Amino acid sequence: MHRTTMLPEDWWDLRAEASVENSAGQDVVALRAEIDQLRRSLAARAVVDQACGMVMILAPCRRGPARNLLMDISRQCNTKLPEVAAALVAAWEGEPLSWRMQRALRRALRRLYAEDRGCDSPPADEPSGKGRS
Repeated sequence: MHRTTMLPEDWWDLRAEASVENSAGQDVVALRAEIDQLRRSLAARAVVDQACGMVMILAPCRRGPARNLLMDISRQCNTKLPEVAAALVAAWEGEPLSWRMQRALRRALRRLYAEDRGCDSPPADEPSGKGRS
C-alpha cells in the first residue's frame, strides 16, 4: 500500500477571522481558530509519523531515536519538524532534498550509528572540541 501525507503549502497560515460584535459570534471565531489549529497539528503529526516510520525502517531503530534524528535535522537546518518530515517523505518519492538537509541527515545518521555502537567520539566532519581553549 502506497500512501503519502503531504502538508499544504500554507498549512501554518490558516486563520479564522471575522469581525463580530456579540459574544456568541466571538465564540464561533475562537472555536474556528481552535479547529484550524487542531487540523494543522493533525496534518503535521501525520507527516512526522510517516517520516519516523521511514527512518525506523531505513536506519533500524526505535521510534524515540527516529524522532530524535528528525528533531536533530530540524535544529541543524533551522526548520520546523513537520517541514523536515515532509521534505524526507517527498525525497522518498523522488523530490530532491536540499543540500543543507542532506548534510544534516548525514550528520544525524552518523550520530545515531555512533550512539548505537556506544562510541563517544563525534562524527568525522565535526570538531572533537579537544585542544580548544
